[in-house]
Amino acid sequence: MDIKAYEEQFEGEPAVWLKAGRFEAAVLPGTGGNLIAFRDTENGYRFLREPGEDGIEAFKQSPGVYGIPVLFPPNRYADGKFPWNGQVYQLPVNEEATGNHIHGFLHTAVWQVEDFGSSKNESYVTVAIKVDENHPSYEYFPHKYTLKLRYGLSEAGLSQQLLIHNDGDEVMPCLLAFHTAVNAPFAQESAASDYRVKVTIGERWELNKRMLPTGNYQPLQPEEIELREEGVNPFFAPMDNHYKAVPQNGRNRMELTDTNLGVTLVYDVGTSYKQWMIWNNGATEGFFCPEPQVNLVNAPNVDLPGDEIGLFSLKPGEYWEETARLYIKE
Repeated sequence: MDIKAYEEQFEGEPAVWLKAGRFEAAVLPGTGGNLIAFRDTENGYRFLREPGEDGIEAFKQSPGVYGIPVLFPPNRYADGKFPWNGQVYQLPVNEEATGNHIHGFLHTAVWQVEDFGSSKNESYVTVAIKVDENHPSYEYFPHKYTLKLRYGLSEAGLSQQLLIHNDGDEVMPCLLAFHTAVNAPFAQESAASDYRVKVTIGERWELNKRMLPTGNYQPLQPEEIELREEGVNPFFAPMDNHYKAVPQNGRNRMELTDTNLGVTLVYDVGTSYKQWMIWNNGATEGFFCPEPQVNLVNAPNVDLPGDEIGLFSLKPGEYWEETARLYIKE
């Protein structure tokens, strides 16, 4: 099996490519450490949304809807206000329609390539970002930390290892998500109508007009029960929905099945992700985003127990780690 890691451009941007047999993947360190491609080259499958006809400039304008963007802190915060440990941080209000801050700082930031290479069974790359008082985001989120992402490619698919370290002297909140953009269809010979998605969701959070949780739940619609149980077409209705994550058989995951080909893409995320966001671009066929999320949207502003809403901290010197994997069942 051909296994290698190498530096080569992706549509004109510096990238690290991974190769392992029929699989290949590419990471863009210069734009958010985004894993922009995961492909099965033998079958012509492209599992993640890549910049296509729109080109790399469209990706740079909206990096949150391609590949696997890192959101830190993730999703929306009312008026950009972030209360923490007796202080209130003011994040920039960058969603005019709601008056909220959205998606944090790291998915557009420059990351560094720490290492890449290959072994007998795997190719890999590690990218990292270190935030301190010299980083532009420190003004809004005054904590010192290092975040590392390691991607490995093998016959078992694509592995992701995430490691966060509190480099500072203060307790910091640890809030994170991935705005993973999955193609449906991922096979050229199939149509979006051939696809069924299943996600380990539980109760649906009620969101107000500003897309912020009220603290209450809403009853699941019949199609959402199908989403949890046997699977449903990912474009059955417009979705920008927030759910509690409830593992099934010990696993927290999304499964996307091409019923035409009998192939399933599994996105197996760790149980530290207590929430799911599911967004399908107004039910527009082509891609959707099953987003594993540590915390409830707007969590620091919600008066609910931290364990219920995924709001937790890292003390100085502490690490937090989680893993995920994308793989194929045939």
